[in-house]
Amino acid sequence: MQIEQVWRDDAERVQGVAVVIDVLRAFSVAAYAFAGGAQELWLVHTVEEAFALREREPAALLAGEVGGKLIPGFDFNNSPFLMAQADVRDRIIIQRTGAGTQGAVNAANARHVLLAALVNAQATADYARALAQQEQLDIALIPTERRDSIHAEDEICATYLTALIQEQADASAVLSDGLRELQTSGRLDIFAQDLPDFPQEDVASALATNIFDFVMVGTRRQWHDIAYVEAQRADVL
Repeated sequence: MQIEQVWRDDAERVQGVAVVIDVLRAFSVAAYAFAGGAQELWLVHTVEEAFALREREPAALLAGEVGGKLIPGFDFNNSPFLMAQADVRDRIIIQRTGAGTQGAVNAANARHVLLAALVNAQATADYARALAQQEQLDIALIPTERRDSIHAEDEICATYLTALIQEQADASAVLSDGLRELQTSGRLDIFAQDLPDFPQEDVASALATNIFDFVMVGTRRQWHDIAYVEAQRADVL
């Protein structure tokens, strides 16, 4: 079992287990939605695809962002704190973001697609390790932030996931070191302004490590000309 890191634009070359990471904030939002009882998430590339899929499923809710901000006509922005307070039980949520959902849809050739954030890191690591061992597959960790990001949260999560998958005794220390760098990197400054689309509570919500013991498993789907990923909650193998 090999573990490598692959950027989201290269995710199409992954053939084994793809662990797609978006800490701030898409897959933290997804995890809180599942914790609140959401039935499924459908991840798409574009805003237009999101609206088209809602025409197919009128009861679905739309969540996501463009430029970090709420998309006109969407029900939710990209805030894990606000999603945690929403009533989404038994609802399908169609999600479009600029990073996380792009990486998930790009991983079109992976045998398995898992969605990861810090909130479900341990469960995801355990699930990915079990899949790789059972099926003799390699694991690709796919941070979805910009490639030039410094001390960025998805890379920190990828490093932590690697330590967990390898069952390293110092995994917690690895994460602590990464989070210290994140806190001083300036990446979180926008949340200190407490803007409507960037509530300051999002930081604590997204960095609440291992509060969920489930994984988010994606399956590639096609509807007309729309390729999307259907994500569901699953227990650890």
